[in-house]
Amino acid sequence: QVQLVESGGGLVQAGGSLRLSCAASGRTFTSYRMGWFRQAPGKEREILAGISGFGGPTYYADSVKGRFTISRDNGKNTLYLQMNNLKPEDTAVYYCAATSPGGRYYVVSDVSSWGQGTQVTVSS
Repeated sequence: QVQLVESGGGLVQAGGSLRLSCAASGRTFTSYRMGWFRQAPGKEREILAGISGFGGPTYYADSVKGRFTISRDNGKNTLYLQMNNLKPEDTAVYYCAATSPGGRYYVVSDVSSWGQGTQVTVSS
């Protein structure tokens, strides 16, 4: 099972940018479909973006389409989320997730491994 560690969260003003990283352990990183989720206080965890094992195709939720970009560097076993034009409603804990082949990367219950989460706070 892959182990995931996120980094890159923090406090940013509205309109600003952040890049999240997710470092994965293990030698089977390319076998996993990867995704980014977020969870705001009092809300359910929601899928933001997903990417297949070798970098494409990708999926984006409507709420982040055109502002966020998911990518992966399989040589570094790392997943990224570039977030631009951030809004106060983007404030949440962000999680990276790995889903085994056959699983649905956009379904919370199908996720095989979760990172510990990183806080993103966007001030107005």
